[in-house]
Amino acid sequence: MSGPMSLEPGGAEQDALARRLAEPRPARRRRPRWAIDDTTPSERPPGRGPDEAAVSELAAELADRIGPAVHAYEVAALLESEGLSAAQINERYGHPDLFSLASALYERVPRTFPEPAPAADPWRPDTVRCLLRGVLFALPGLAYPLTAPLWDTAGHARALIVAGLVSWAWGQALGHRAHLRMATGRHETGRTLLFGAPAGAVQATGAAALVSGGGPVVLAAAAQSAYLAAAGVLLVLARERLLLAALAPLVAGAAVLPWWEPGRALRAGLPLLALVATLAVTGRALATTLAVPAVPGAARPAPLGSLPYGLFGLAAGVLVLIEGREEPYAVIVLTVSMGPAEWLLYRYRGLSVAALRATATPAAFLLRSAGILALCLLLYLLPLLPAALLTGAEPAALLPLAATLWTGLLLQAFGVAWPSTALCLTAAAVAGPVTLLHLPGAGLALPLCCAAAALCLAACALVLLGRPAPHG
Repeated sequence: MSGPMSLEPGGAEQDALARRLAEPRPARRRRPRWAIDDTTPSERPPGRGPDEAAVSELAAELADRIGPAVHAYEVAALLESEGLSAAQINERYGHPDLFSLASALYERVPRTFPEPAPAADPWRPDTVRCLLRGVLFALPGLAYPLTAPLWDTAGHARALIVAGLVSWAWGQALGHRAHLRMATGRHETGRTLLFGAPAGAVQATGAAALVSGGGPVVLAAAAQSAYLAAAGVLLVLARERLLLAALAPLVAGAAVLPWWEPGRALRAGLPLLALVATLAVTGRALATTLAVPAVPGAARPAPLGSLPYGLFGLAAGVLVLIEGREEPYAVIVLTVSMGPAEWLLYRYRGLSVAALRATATPAAFLLRSAGILALCLLLYLLPLLPAALLTGAEPAALLPLAATLWTGLLLQAFGVAWPSTALCLTAAAVAGPVTLLHLPGAGLALPLCCAAAALCLAACALVLLGRPAPHG
């Protein structure tokens, strides 16, 4: 009952109540006159019934405290706490007892239930950290122009690409498993990373060796795989600043390339120094994590639970590779955008929790959830449009690919892994052969496949995340 309730019999007392409701609540409440002065004799003859004017005046005076009451007994407790005596109730207001007056006041004042103070957003993102992660995703690419004169870029690119795809897929699966273990304890997370990261680096190096048949390129692939494994550990453990510091030699060497030729020694030494620094800080971070006492009897998650996350990483890598063959700068833009993409994933969750509090029906929540999804996608894709134009990339291919990756990551953030994995694998399986084999329609294969995948992923997000249950 939130609407206004009329007073009987109406008149000046109703105006007094309206004025009382419109007045701001004072910072410090003064006790009512009747609570202080109980010796003033009543001029009203006894036995004449309730004094409606006096009761309405009292209701106006206490309206802001009577309004939130859900029962007349609360009003009675309020009057009693203010020191209203039985004599005052009978002589001043004409009611036989405290509960009679409380019922009259409860009926006169409309119900007003103030909203509780807004709760803190549990999904408030760390903006600086998200932006830093986007930069860290792209900085390792500086090693390739720095070391390009030292190796055959055309002949060795395939081995490095294969190693990168294996590292990317393994890193996604390992990151998911490490976050699951983090729910148990940091020691368990450290053990998972300690054994999982080197295994991924060995597999990626082995894949590069199979493709290349051996040779110096295997050493480059091993260095690349070791870095990606170590960087993945630091990112899972939230040690982004350590990783940035370790990459300082690489950044310094690449920064002087437009104006100065560093020579073969520095071209090889600076990336190697960055790799050694990354491995060193990773070892220190793991040692600190493993120093935390283990949780006895902790159950281990099933390894197959992380399989769809690894397959999603493989599919995403193939899609990005197809785009990078024609537009290498678009890959840089897409890589840097992963930082804002992560920020928007947090904002989606925070806005969804706010929508859960603001809506009363599943249909209303679904409608608001659709608006939140559209807003986050728009905020992610809009900056990519001018970035694509500045780098000479084709927006028709870059934007659908970015939308596919973001909606897939959104579903995976809620544990919905297989639908996003299946759709991205299908897009990669169709667009990959058509593009790599230069079949008819090769130029349209990636945009069309990514656009179809993005639409299907958005529909899945609405169906699966447009319900209150995943956000509760």
